[in-house]
Amino acid sequence: MRRRDEADFTEFATAAIGRLRRTAYLMCGDWHRAEDAAQDALVRIYRRWDKLNRLHGLNTYAHKVVVSVVLDQAKRPWRREHSTAEPAERPRPDEAATIDNRQLVVAALAAIPAGQRACVVLRHYADLSIEETAQVLGVSTGTVKSQTSRGLIQLRELLGERAAS
Repeated sequence: MRRRDEADFTEFATAAIGRLRRTAYLMCGDWHRAEDAAQDALVRIYRRWDKLNRLHGLNTYAHKVVVSVVLDQAKRPWRREHSTAEPAERPRPDEAATIDNRQLVVAALAAIPAGQRACVVLRHYADLSIEETAQVLGVSTGTVKSQTSRGLIQLRELLGERAAS
């Protein structure tokens, strides 16, 4: 890789790592796994860096990769259990910290099916459009709409039950 490409990748990785880590955390509910997923995603992006169109869709591609890594991690038998402990240091504040009961939200996200969770996280946390979410997940826009709707219904039910108890 050329020196300029190295510099471009370093700049991208520095800007994207926090977003990717937070997206991964909302997907898996574990800061340590999220850190691993974000790093693995950046490794995969680095390997394809000179083939990627860096003008359009790089962030969408990065989200696609991190979602893929999280889903791949979940399939590994030694990754079935996870810690809810947060890492000792975080380089930037967690935007989800503004949610009063973020642990309840993360637990509720973990309780819904992976496809619905991915749609909800990408649409409402990563703020991707329906089309971008469909591209990231490799599904139709209709699937994104229905999975997001079902996921939000389940989240409301789960969060309503927990708030009542």
